[in-house]
Amino acid sequence: MDPQPRARRIALATGVSVPYVSAGPAAAAPVVLLHAWGESRRSFDRLLPLLPRTIHAVAMDLRGHGDADKPAAGYSLAEVAADVAAFMDAAGVPSAVLLGSSSGGYVAQQVAVTNPHRVTGLVLVGSPRSLQGRPPFADEIDQLTDPVDAAWVRKTLTWFPRFRQVPQWYIDGRVQDGVRMPSHVWREALAGLVSARPPTDVATITAPTLIVWGARDELLTSEHQQSLAAAIPASRLIVYEDTGHLVLWEQPERVASDLTAFVASLRARGGPSAGQ
Repeated sequence: MDPQPRARRIALATGVSVPYVSAGPAAAAPVVLLHAWGESRRSFDRLLPLLPRTIHAVAMDLRGHGDADKPAAGYSLAEVAADVAAFMDAAGVPSAVLLGSSSGGYVAQQVAVTNPHRVTGLVLVGSPRSLQGRPPFADEIDQLTDPVDAAWVRKTLTWFPRFRQVPQWYIDGRVQDGVRMPSHVWREALAGLVSARPPTDVATITAPTLIVWGARDELLTSEHQQSLAAAIPASRLIVYEDTGHLVLWEQPERVASDLTAFVASLRARGGPSAGQ
C-alpha cells in the first residue's frame, strides 16, 4: 500500500474545503481517521500502510489544519464535529468507525453525541474525557505571530515525552504541520477544545468503544482514562506499556492491529460494514 496516497479535495456543506486521503477497497469496512490539534491527515502516514484490505480508511484535514481551509472562525468543538459529519456526507460514508488521536478523539466523541447514527464504533487513542481549563502552554499560544516559527513548533513536540523510537521524517512532518497553521488557528482551535463541555457530560455515548492509553502518558492519568471508560458503557480500555501520550506516533503497528481486531469484532456482532 502506498504510504502517502494521493490527496483529493472536497467541499463541505459547512462552508470549508478539506483534503483527504483514503486507503483500502471502497467496499471494505469504513474507518474515518481524525488527527490531533496541531497535526494533519499526514499524522496517519505510518498507520495507513499497515491496515488490511478489510478496512477502507479515510483521513481528512480538520478545518484550519494541514491543507484545509483556514477561516477566521468556526473552531468550536461542535463546529469541528459538524465538519466531520459533513465530510462523511460529501464522501458518501453514511456511517463509520471513528478513530481519533489525542484531541481528534475528543472530536470523535462529539460526533458520537451529536450524530450517533453515523458512528458504528469509536477508537480513542490517547484521547481525553475533558479538556476544560487553561493549559500551561496557553500563554505561548496567545503570543504567536505569523509566520509560525518552525523552531517553536519543534520545541512544542517536547511537551509530550516519547519512550519509543519515532522516525525523524515523521517528526519533521509534524513540524511542518504546525508551520502550516496560522497563529489564529493555533489559538482558536485550542480555545474551541478547552471551552467545550465534555461530550460525555452532554449525553451517553452508546457506540462500542476501544480506549487506548499509554501507561507513561504525562498528560492523561490512569484515573482520567478510567473515568472516560466509565462514562462510555460499551467501552474497553487497553494499556500500552512504556508508551507516552503520543500513542499513534510511538506504536502505529499495535494501533493498526487493535483497530483491525476491533473492526472485525463489530462485523462479527452483525454491525454495519462498508458504510451501510
